[in-house]
Amino acid sequence: QVQVVESGGGLVQPGGSLKLSCAASGGLFMINDMGWFRQSPGEQQREKVAMIAGDGVPTYTDSVKDRFTISRDNAKDTIHLQMDSLKPEDTAVYFCYADIVLEGDTYGKNYWGKGTLVTVSS
Repeated sequence: QVQVVESGGGLVQPGGSLKLSCAASGGLFMINDMGWFRQSPGEQQREKVAMIAGDGVPTYTDSVKDRFTISRDNAKDTIHLQMDSLKPEDTAVYFCYADIVLEGDTYGKNYWGKGTLVTVSS
């Protein structure tokens, strides 16, 4: 059974740093895109924060460019999100996303973690 598990959330002061990690496991054949979405308090929709393709090419939403860095370890089916210069508006539940092709399948399916809370406050 596929599992996508986040770790690393917590409370940090404005201007501080935090690193999130996400690991996928369970019957994986290949992982295409992986990335992070976030849902801010009171918001209904999730915002795409950063994505990284299988070849390592990253993309970011404008509000986090030059502050967040996404990286990937294909050998461990893991991604990380290094978040620097954090702002109160970065407060949200961060969800890991993975487009996973299972053994025996041709196409990938979307899988989500349960989320990890990041709170930026003094």
